[in-house]
Parts: sequence; structure tokens; C-alpha cells
Amino acid sequence: MSCPSQSSDELVFFVNGRKVTEKNVDPEVTLLVFLRKSLRLTGAKDACGTGGCGACTVMVSQHDPVCKKTRHFSVMACLVPLCSLHGAAITTVEGVGSIKTRLHPVQERIAKSHGTQCGFCTPGMVMSLYALLRNHPQPSEEQLMEALGGNLCRCTGYRPILESGRTFCPEPSGCQQSGTGKCCLDQKESNSPGGKSDICTELFVKDEFQPLDPTQELIFPPELLRMAENPEKQTLTFYGERITWTSPGTLQDLLALKAKYPEALLISGNTCLGPAMKSQGHFYPILLSPARIPDLRMVTKTSDGLTIGSGCSLTQVKDTLAEIISELPEEKTQTYRALLKHLQSLAGQQIRNMATLGGHVISRHCYSDLNPILSVGSAVLNLLSEEGLRQIPLDGQFLAGLVSADLKPGEILGSVYIPHSQKWEFVSAFRQAQCHQNALPEVNAAMRVRFKEGTDTIQELSIAYGGVGSSATTAHSTCQRLLGRRWNALTLDEACRLLLDEVSLPGSALGGKVDFRRTLIVSFFFKFYLEVLQELTVGVTAPEPADSQRYPEIADQFRSALGEFQVTLPQGIQTYQKVDSHQPLQDPVGRPIMHLSGLKHATGEAIFCDDIPRVDNELFMALVTSTRAHARIVSIDSSEALDLPGVVDVITAEDIPGTNGDEDNKLLAVDKVLCVGQVICAVVAETDVQAKRATDKIKVTYEDLKPVIFTIEDAIKHNSFLCPEKTLEQGNVEEAFENVDQIVEGEIHVGGQEHFYMETQRVLVIPKTEDKELDMYVSTQDPAHVQKTVSSTLNIPISRITCHVKRVGGGFGGKVARPAVFGAIAAVGAVKTGHPIRLVLDREDDMLITGGRHPLFGKYKVGFMNSGRIKALDIRCYLNGGCTLDDSELVTEFLVLKLENAYKIRNLRLRGRACMTNLPSNTAFRGFGFPQGALVTESCITAVAAKCGLPPEKIREKNMYKTVDKTIYKQAFSPEPLIRCWKECLDKSSFHIRRTQVEEFNKKNYWKKRGIAVVPMKFSVGFAATSYHQAAALVHIYTDGSVLVAHGGNELGQGIHTKMLQVASRELRIPMSHLHVCETSTATVPNTVATAASIGADVNGRAVQDACQILLRRLEPIIKKNPEGSWRDWIEAAFEQRISLSATGYFRGYKAFMDWEKGEGDPFPYYVYGAACSEVEIDCLTGAHRKIRTDIVMDACCSLNPAIDVGQIEGAFIQGMGLYTTEELHYSPEGVLHSRSPNEYKIPTAADIPEQFHVSLLPSSQTPLTIYSSKGLGESGMFLASSVFFAIADAVAAARRQRDLAEDFTARSPATPERVRMACADQFTDMCEGPDAPKVRVPALLITWPLEDLVVSYSKA
Repeated sequence: MSCPSQSSDELVFFVNGRKVTEKNVDPEVTLLVFLRKSLRLTGAKDACGTGGCGACTVMVSQHDPVCKKTRHFSVMACLVPLCSLHGAAITTVEGVGSIKTRLHPVQERIAKSHGTQCGFCTPGMVMSLYALLRNHPQPSEEQLMEALGGNLCRCTGYRPILESGRTFCPEPSGCQQSGTGKCCLDQKESNSPGGKSDICTELFVKDEFQPLDPTQELIFPPELLRMAENPEKQTLTFYGERITWTSPGTLQDLLALKAKYPEALLISGNTCLGPAMKSQGHFYPILLSPARIPDLRMVTKTSDGLTIGSGCSLTQVKDTLAEIISELPEEKTQTYRALLKHLQSLAGQQIRNMATLGGHVISRHCYSDLNPILSVGSAVLNLLSEEGLRQIPLDGQFLAGLVSADLKPGEILGSVYIPHSQKWEFVSAFRQAQCHQNALPEVNAAMRVRFKEGTDTIQELSIAYGGVGSSATTAHSTCQRLLGRRWNALTLDEACRLLLDEVSLPGSALGGKVDFRRTLIVSFFFKFYLEVLQELTVGVTAPEPADSQRYPEIADQFRSALGEFQVTLPQGIQTYQKVDSHQPLQDPVGRPIMHLSGLKHATGEAIFCDDIPRVDNELFMALVTSTRAHARIVSIDSSEALDLPGVVDVITAEDIPGTNGDEDNKLLAVDKVLCVGQVICAVVAETDVQAKRATDKIKVTYEDLKPVIFTIEDAIKHNSFLCPEKTLEQGNVEEAFENVDQIVEGEIHVGGQEHFYMETQRVLVIPKTEDKELDMYVSTQDPAHVQKTVSSTLNIPISRITCHVKRVGGGFGGKVARPAVFGAIAAVGAVKTGHPIRLVLDREDDMLITGGRHPLFGKYKVGFMNSGRIKALDIRCYLNGGCTLDDSELVTEFLVLKLENAYKIRNLRLRGRACMTNLPSNTAFRGFGFPQGALVTESCITAVAAKCGLPPEKIREKNMYKTVDKTIYKQAFSPEPLIRCWKECLDKSSFHIRRTQVEEFNKKNYWKKRGIAVVPMKFSVGFAATSYHQAAALVHIYTDGSVLVAHGGNELGQGIHTKMLQVASRELRIPMSHLHVCETSTATVPNTVATAASIGADVNGRAVQDACQILLRRLEPIIKKNPEGSWRDWIEAAFEQRISLSATGYFRGYKAFMDWEKGEGDPFPYYVYGAACSEVEIDCLTGAHRKIRTDIVMDACCSLNPAIDVGQIEGAFIQGMGLYTTEELHYSPEGVLHSRSPNEYKIPTAADIPEQFHVSLLPSSQTPLTIYSSKGLGESGMFLASSVFFAIADAVAAARRQRDLAEDFTARSPATPERVRMACADQFTDMCEGPDAPKVRVPALLITWPLEDLVVSYSKA
């Protein structure tokens, strides 16, 4: 249905205090696109496009004429349609403060607290905090956590961001670590070696921060105030190319429009429709916006219930519920409390601010958190149309979408009536998601029971589930059959069987995890059963019944099933060694210097690749990828795409003038495709929207090929490998196995991991008019590799191509090889069209195409004595390399070299091989094989411990390197720092005391278990080749005394530019304020090596040092002649004397080599040692866990910058925690990656970090090899997160021991809630085993769990 073509109405709103009037607004344009492209406000970043990451957060202010208040709330700009902002005021990060004018305290504090690394997420973080402070100038810690719940960060590990926010919270009384009023640090460090005076715990000085002054904020524009107080009633209409947006000013007009266009959708927050239109291609020609109708935002309180307008945001609903709960007695607010509980974890703050109650209800998502509660709470939907008011119950029939119980054409949802709960009525809600916050539930449930007064006889029962069908599901039949039953264990058992029978979930159910979801169905009911039982026995709602009715009392050990894990603001201490007291104050080395770009990150003034303004005649490129996993390309038809408006060309392999990649790894596919997501061709168009739409019109015809291989197991079966097996061996393994007390064999699976750098792959190619020159602006870790690849692709000399890298929004290895592919394809487009080309991958394409960390399947056989001494170990690992070699052979080599970790095992065989499968090629990733491989080794340790009946830490200590020794590849090293890290970690974490406390806790609690684990680490740094350790730098001194430093390292967020200026400052003996780094450019420093392998600051620092020393030697005669002169005097004199003030520094590199035939070498310059202890608590009924505490001790030697190094350790640890607990890749049977956005792929959030998170840099440690005795710490922290994995495994083992189950179960990483829950096998998992579990079972609850165990005594209620 289309509307007549005519001119649009005028849209009026304000941005950062300035009026914006738009006359021809396209309804498909979002606020983010408008800000970035029309207003050139690029602070808000485009990172996911679906409202899942928070990088595009801005603040919207609107005046409410009813309550005479202005509301400020954070929103995701990528989802906000521009048309919806009539009368609103927008504040972006640029409007909050600027380094050119005035910094806002939020910006200053997040930068100076070291809360930025790559900086791509920082503007969004700033805006979430800013919106919080506009509403609550002194927020509580709970409000702080809530405000940042919708913002993702892949670099920092969140701790410093939260620390900056905490500075605005009211001061707590006394140290929260010890609760004694005396800081725990003072108590601990006073006893430490070297004394407290050598150790520092301040990474920033809080007293230096400027105070927050709410009176200095932007006022709400008076013009908008007048518009709000005297609203226009006329309908506003905006006509786009494909969509018409209509925004009526009155309810009557809205109903008339709905009657005229019954198929038209109502759009409120766009949190459902927006992602669907972007990702699934949904299209609606007419959209009706009720945003300007106050009638739909009314809240009415009556004596029997609460009516909430459908236009109220979920945040407004949350505030309303909190208010009414505080006003009414508890017995009347049961439903409201359940709703409020789920609203606290539903999505992130920005989505709750945007999404409306009406939209949530009408969408009827299968995973809806609120609909099941509203259903059991007997909510009523008030439907409006031109015919008047009609009421329908929000019940199972409505949720199922039955026509008889649904909205009629022309109707809209006006409001939702939620009745008060009654006496003897209990309502609870439950949900289990992949992580605590901002995650869709796997299963959720709402349950309500009402008893006959004074008894435990069921009078009413309602149960509803989400996540177990295509929509929320009610268990009506079960509830009816249980009416009149007593609330006891017999009813519990029957209810579980009835629920499993009624709420059926076939083995082929969408979303998988069938056994887990079935188990949650009954686990949730068991929780409800106990909650109600507790209320009956101790609750204030239950006076003594007249007939002396008694209720069963819950056994103490089963009470742990009650309650859920709460999100708290983490606490932490970071300790490092102070610089020498004699070090000049001007010398910044060893001091916690703020990231050079920190303030620019916080103000949005840091320019990333796609923030570069549009170039004249610039075109946009979008990629066409394969939809088949293994097929021959029969034909490519681009005729339909070329006919579309704006489309300029389609680039195919035939357009490549030079080399099309390698024989097995083509830039653009030729003849066949090897995976879903392989790039086939590219569309070039005038706009990014036109290019993207045209990709859907490219018709590729395929002929499927066999075999199609996705898993490592299938690859082994088909003998499908990418490279020969790599082997290291020492001793006589077979003979040793014959002389041991015990042998254990096992296997472990480690899942893959997506890099999820916040800035997706992007490149801007600008062809010059002469000599085939190209300027390229790329987000890459290796600009020289991009340069070389483009050179061979275009068949032009490398010298004609200049690659520029200002900064990269996260890399983690994913921007080493891949950017060269995208750069080369874009360069072909630029040369063919003669236009600049901009290629920016959206999140879905980036995740689909680029691959990630190699999944691993490991087998081990370990022989040991009963004492725990390991005599023989044989490990064989297989990696899933994907469809081409890429870095898989190197990763395999590093995996094998690093497998031994910290252990000296005299008879040892290590083997690794990369499998070829029909998935996108996996590539370099932080840790480069070590995080997967060392997990296999540590799993061997835990298996030995279980068989010996000893704690794993004892086995670790017994088998650790103790004295100067050689590794399996014959490289000598001293393990002394390793032993120190281990002992200090045990000491700082009070490990042995807490181990005892954990055991005591587990004895007393059946349904919750704690686990604790400590792991050591020997991490090898660098590349296994000398040539990859070389580096160069170029230092210019200008006549005003200012210094420009250029080097071959790339700023990825790891602070390399900051460290390089610290080095130059020390060497030249001038303040850092005299120094500047512009960018990394192949024209300035040629032939660079990838910034990777934790070695960037090491080698480039040596090159910068060399250049500075050359310059200083040249200046020495002048300085000697005029020792009292200033730096500028010396420089001017040098210029007059014709002394060169420019120098190239060079570092030839650390020697490194490996002979695989001999199985020996010195492949690594040095090792980083560390240890980490983590304690967790798991919920055996749901698989959820909380991280109670983590202590990390890392051997950083003499840190160049403790703030940056601690940030690298914490960021790597949290990223590793994602690998081991939440990050899970899901593929379809056809090899299509399903988890392609932050909605499906869950990286850790601020709510996931340990409640206590302590990091210590080992004091008094030295290494003569590196610059100033520092070490590279970019990757090593990743594996230490396995302490969380093994703590979870420890807790699971405790549960299995108590249930008389075998402890040595096959471990799988990540330890998701599903895997944890199913490993904690019990009577509920027994009921659900297999996809077609029997419909009638012997009452297992009564057999395996006698009634007297649950009900230990009877008491009067």
C-alpha cells in the first residue's frame, strides 16, 4: 500500500543546543546516519547497527508537559529513526565537552582513570554516564551498573570504566574489601617483602578531578519547551523512497489512520522493527508513529490494579512499578515485583529507554521476558479503535496468536491493566541467559499460585514459559490438573512430569539446547515450589491457620536453591612497583601515564578510519559473499544490480590486473567457493545503502560439491588437513607409560572465538592522478602487508602505495591478514572506476567473512604416580583451520611449542595439526593457540588430581619447573619469576584459607556450589623468527624544539604511541609535551612488521631509543658548550651549525629460530610468567555462575607504564573469560554462522567481571634483554582466565561428588550455563534425558531424593 507522492512535513529538533530543520527526511534514515553523514558528528560510532553494543549512544531530552519535567535518557542512535525526533533535543559526545573548549568531568575522569584503550567504545560509555548524571548527579553503585549494562568494551575489561563512574557515587564508609574501616591493602602490603613504600596502588589521583557542576549543563531549548507545552495537533508525514512515516498528533487521528491502513505497523522504540529490517530484510511501506500522543503514555492507579499506557517506555514502566511497590503492602505487589525483577536484566538501559510496553507485548517474541508474567498475572489488554474500547485477556491464546484472541484490523493496544495480587497469592519469575546482563533468555518463566485461605491447597495456578516455542507458552492443562492438590513434594513431582509432557520441545527445536531447555522447565518450577514453601513457613503473609495446618520446612542444605545471583559494582586493587626515588620527575618511564589519545577518545575527537570526511567523488563498496559451503560457481549475473539507481560497477576476479591472492586463497572467488561467506564479487555505488541493496540482486548460480566438512571430527574422518603434523618429543614416552601407577586418557573441546573488535574492518582507498599512486587509510595491524598485497593485486610497485594508520578500534590478531584482502578488493574498485572507494563491513558481514580463533579438539594420555608426579604425557591437538591455510600452520606450531606451559615432564610428546573444513579461514587471535592448547594441559592436571584424590594445585606445584632448565624444544630459561608469581598469587589470594571456606560452603549447600582454582603460566613472547623482530623509527626535531616521532608500530588501543613517547622523553631528556606521534605510515617507516605477538612496544621502543640516542650524540658538543641553555637554544644552535635534526633508528631484532626437523631451537626472546586464582559460585539448577574474586600476579619486570600494562592484563583476562564461559559460535547445518551480532554472540559485559578483581605486577623483577627491562603483556593475560573455567569445573565436580557421579567428565569450553547445568546431573536432568524423553516416568524425585530429605520437620506456619 503506498501513499500519494507529495512533499514531507518539516522536522524540527535540536542537536547540541543548535536547531536543526529538515524538510525531506527519509523514514529509513537513522539518527546515527544523520549525525555522522549530515552533521559530521562522528563521535557516535557505527559498530553493530542493531542496538547491541552501545557505541552509538547519545542522549535524548524531551519535555513532559503533564509532569512539567524534562526527561533525559540514553538511546542507541543506530536504531532511532530520525523522523521520531520531532521536538526532541539530542546531545552527542561532542556537545558534552571538547579538548578545544572545555572537558566535562565525565570525559576527564574516564580518560584519566585509564578507562580507554582503543577508544572506539568510549564516546558511548561517556554518553551513558552523562545521561545517568543528568538524572542522578550522585548515582548509586546500582544505578551506575545499570547505566553501563548496554555498553560493550572489548579492550579494557570494564574495571577502569566503572572506576571512573564510581568517582561520582557517594563515598562509602571505610574500605569495602575488609569491612573494618582500615584498608585491607594497608594490612596486606605492610607485611610484603620490600615494604609498603615500594608498592603503589594508585593509577590516578582522584583529587585532581574537576568537580561535577550540574548547573553548567546545556538547558533544554526554550523553543522546544514551548512546542511541548502547546503541542501541534496536526499529523506529520514524511515520504521516503520506499517508506511513508506518519506521526499523528491525536489519538483520534491515529485510530483513523489505523482504520484506513489496517496493515500499517505502529513503530515506537524501533528496537524490534529496526534490527528486523536491517538483518532480516523485513520491509513495511507505511509506518505509524504514536510518539506524539500523550494519551498512550498515561499511568492510572486504582484500588484493584495498575493501568500502564502502551506508549510508556520500559524504563517508565520500571519506575512506575518501583513506585507502586513502595506504596502498597507486599501481598498486593507480587506481580509487580516479578515484572520489576525482569526489567532489571531485560536488554540494556538504552533499549529499555526506547522500547515500549505496547511494542513488547504486541511483538510476542518467544523470548519475551514480560509477557509470561503479564499472562500469569491476569493482565488485560485495552484495545482501541474507531469503534471504541475492547478488552481481551493477555492469556495463552493471545500469546499463541490465535485470531479469536488477537487484535482486529484497525485496532491498537491502548494500555495494559495489571491487577494487584491478592492475599495467599504468590508470583515469581525466572530467566536464564548466556550472561547476566543484556542477553536474551534461553528460557524464562512466570508462575503464580493462589491457595485456599489458611491452607496449602491450590486454588489457582498459572504457569507460562518463554524460549520453549515460537511464542510464549502457557501450561494450562498442567495447572488445571493440579487444582485442589496440596503444596508438597508429591505435587512437585507430578507437576514436573506434567509440565514436561505439556510444554513439549522436540529434539529438532529451533535454537537447539533441547535437553537444557527442558531441564530449565522443571528446574524453574522447583525453584518456585521452594520459594512458595518458604513464604508459607516464614512469610508474613501466612498467619496461623485455624485448622493448625502445617507446612513442610525446607532442609537447610536445599535453601541454596532460593535466590539468584545479583550484579554488584566490582572492587579491585592494582599494585605495581614505584619508580626509583632518584628518577627525575620529568622522566615518564615507569609512571602510569594516561593514554595519549585518552581525552580525544572521551570527547569523540579521535578520528578512526570511517570518521575521515567524505572525499570528492567517493564511491561505496559492498561485498557479495557465498551462500554455499562447498560449490562450483556456474554463473554470476549482475545485470539486475547494475540497473539499480546509483550502482556504478560490479568488481569480479576478471577485473584484477595482477595476482588474485594465492592459489588456495583467492581474493575474489574463481570457479568455486569453499565456505559460506567467501567473497565472490563487490558492488560499487554512489551510497552505501545503494551498494548494500544491490548485493541482494547479484544472482550466483551454484553446483554443490562433496564432501562438505564443518567439524574437526569430520575432517579427521576425511583426512582433510591444511599442513603436516607438528611434533615435539623428549624422553621415552612409551617406556614411561609402562612404569607408572596410573594412566588416564581424556579429551577436551575448546570452541572458537570471534575477535569482536569494536571497529569492524574498513578501508578508504584514494587513487591519485599521477603514476598509479594510491593513498590508503586502513584499520590494520600490518600496513606493510596491505601495501604488498595491493601491489601484487594491481601489479604496480610497492612504492606507489602509501598506507596510513592513525589508530585502530581493536584488532586482537583479526586485523593482521584480513585487512589486506579488503584493501586489495577496494583498490581494484578504485583503479577500475577512477574514484575513491570506501569499504566498511557491517558487523554481520564482518563476523561472517573474517573467521576467528581456531576451535580445538585435544586428546591426552597421562601416566603418573599415586603421589601426583607425572611421568609421561602424550597430547595430540587438532585445530579447525577453516577452508584455507592463512595462519593455521603458524598457530599449530605455536600451539605445540607452548603446550607444556609451566610443567617439567621428562617424557613428553606433543602433536598438533590443522584441519581443513568448509568454514571461513580461522586466523591469528590474541594468544595465538596458547589459550586453547594450555587448557588441554591444565585439564590433564585436574584429571590427575581427581584420580590421586589431591587438590589440583598440589599436582601443579609438584610438576612445575623448579630450577634453571630447558624446555621441550631445548631453550634454556629460569623459572624463578614463575615460582615467585605462583607463591605470591597463593599468598595474596589467601588461597588455602579460601579453599577450606569453599569446602565448608559446599557441605552446607546442595543446589549452589563454589569452586576455586589457581593456574600458573609461562607465556612465550614474540615471533619464532629473527626477521620479524626488526623495527625502525624516524625522529624529527623541529627548530622550535618540538619533536615528531614515527615508528613501525600501530596504535590498536594497547598504548604503543604513549610508550614510544615515554621512551623518547627519557632518551632526549625533555617533557612528553614536546613530543608528538602523528600516525603510522608506510611512507615514513617502510617494511614494517605486524604489530602483534606482544612484541610491538619492545622492538619499536628499541628503534625509537636508537634514533634518539643518535640525535643526542649529535647534540652533545652543543650541550657541552652551553650546559645552561634550554632545549630550544640547543636545537636552534644545531640548525645554525648544519647538524641534522632527523634520525632513523633501527633495531635488528631478537634472535629467534626453530628447527622442526630436530625439534629444537630458541624460538622466543623471553617469557612472561604469571598466576591467577579465581573463585566462582554456580547455581546447579540453572547453570548460572558468579565470579566472586580473581587475583592475578604478573611478571611485568619494570613496566614502561603500569596503567597501560594493568589495562592490558585486565582486558586480556576478560576477553579470555569470554572464550572460556560465554562466547559461543553457532552454525546452521549448511555452515551458515548464526551468531553474527552482539544479540546472539555474547562477549562479557560490565556485569560479568569478578566482584573482586585484583592485579599485581610482580615487584623487583628484571630482564636484561628488553628496553628498560620491560616486558610485552598484550596477550599473556588471556590464558589466566582459565582459572575461572577450572573454578567452575571445581564447583561442578563438587556437585557431582555429592550426587555420587564420576568427577572426570569431558570438559568443554566455553563453560556455558547449558554445559554447567547438564554436568550437574540430578533428578531433573534425568527426567529430561534425550529429545524424546518418556512421557510418563517413575516418580524420580521420590526415589532418588526421599521426601524426608526435603522435609526435615513440620512447623506451624
